[in-house]
Amino acid sequence: MSHLDLQSWLGKQESCTEWISPSHIKKIALSLNAPIPQAGEALPHLWQWALFIDPLGLHELGTDGHPKRGGFLPPADNRNRMWAGGRLRFIQPLIIGQEGTRVSTIKAIKEKDGSTGKLLFVTVEHQYFQHDQLCISEEQDIVYREPSPPKLVGTEAAPQATWSEVIEPSSVMLFRYSAVTFNGHRIHYDFPYATEQEGYPGLVVHGPMIATYVLHSFIHANPDKQVKSFAFRGLRPLICPTPFNVEGVIEQEGQAKLWAQQDGTMAQLAELTFE
Repeated sequence: MSHLDLQSWLGKQESCTEWISPSHIKKIALSLNAPIPQAGEALPHLWQWALFIDPLGLHELGTDGHPKRGGFLPPADNRNRMWAGGRLRFIQPLIIGQEGTRVSTIKAIKEKDGSTGKLLFVTVEHQYFQHDQLCISEEQDIVYREPSPPKLVGTEAAPQATWSEVIEPSSVMLFRYSAVTFNGHRIHYDFPYATEQEGYPGLVVHGPMIATYVLHSFIHANPDKQVKSFAFRGLRPLICPTPFNVEGVIEQEGQAKLWAQQDGTMAQLAELTFE
């Protein structure tokens, strides 16, 4: 499909309204090995990724387990889809046990030449509302790359951290996170597909799950701080079951640098603002 045809997807919009079920929140918490919040409490940061999902039937999925190309997101030939990163502003918390709505809009479509071939970048804006009040504003970066061996070796050294937590991903953890987010992408739970079709040495840890652990490492280390914004980008995949670290440092008042690292090199890098 030509670049001109792809531009017809700009401005395309969809929405999803959902009751934030305490039962589902419990499943998210247990999938992340986190404390279980109750009805009436604030939804933990980034847990909205396991909510507001409009599910599709099996016949509407592609061979990779993602929705078929050309629905809400534009078609991208036979390229592999990845969640490359995003930027979020936390305006006010979503409350568990109440109804909320996500409104999504395609904001940008750009094609670039990468070291492994052509890359198609799609930016989607997600806005999360409760009682007609904007609670979270997010921009999500999705990249479609031509099939090529994935980059597995880190090139950016991890900085000196002020805090650090070890995460030990297991196939059960990945399966559960796929389940609570209704993510059918087979690289996270189908070992033969991940290794034989997409060229990974094992199951791939979800980028959003890594980002969730990265952000919550800041909260654990700084319980008196209030997160205002979070921006992250993936640098390379992490493969199950090798442990990795989520770390960070406060660089100046109101601003922190966070990352996920393995063997001394970064796999995901983030910036966070707080007050």
